[in-house]
Amino acid sequence: MTIDAMMRRSSVIPVLVVDDVAHAAPLAQALVDGGLPMLEVTLRTAAALEVIREMSRIEGAVVGAGTVLNERDLDAAMEAGAKFIVSPGLTEPLARAALDRGIPFLPGVANAGDIMRGLDLGLDRFKFFPAEASGGRAALSALSAPFGQVRFCPTGGVTLASAPQWLALPSVLCVGGSWMAPKGEPDTARILSAAKEAAALRP
Repeated sequence: MTIDAMMRRSSVIPVLVVDDVAHAAPLAQALVDGGLPMLEVTLRTAAALEVIREMSRIEGAVVGAGTVLNERDLDAAMEAGAKFIVSPGLTEPLARAALDRGIPFLPGVANAGDIMRGLDLGLDRFKFFPAEASGGRAALSALSAPFGQVRFCPTGGVTLASAPQWLALPSVLCVGGSWMAPKGEPDTARILSAAKEAAALRP
């Protein structure tokens, strides 16, 4: 599956910070049951790689790794079973490593220079990050104008209330957010409800 197909599969990609491997399966199951199959597990905790392994066992889950900073992170995430890679920024070594390995890759961009470097590498799907701190919807709308073929997944400060407004932008395929599944022991009933609400979002 290409990164474009993954971005179009769900309007919201949960961004997950999981400290305890025991939380992985129930969290993933609740999100998938709620209609959110694309799961981004950030490499911000010691448990993250094992969490990716556990979540990958859940039927219907497409588990990726976020906060991938370098080639070492990329290889560790792939070994753990990650099906896509998300990075907060764009560097040539990481981009080339992802392209060489043939794994769907969503690097972070915040300005025209980032996008142009990505295009030079053959990339045209990006995470707009940090979305709100980088100027919000007005900034992305202006930034999109010179790059008609580029599509984005805004992440960073996106909420249930603001997601539909982001999704209404023609250049936005999906958004990333953490509101469905806060850190800590998962309240699966609450997460299931929040996932269903997020999955139903449309512009």
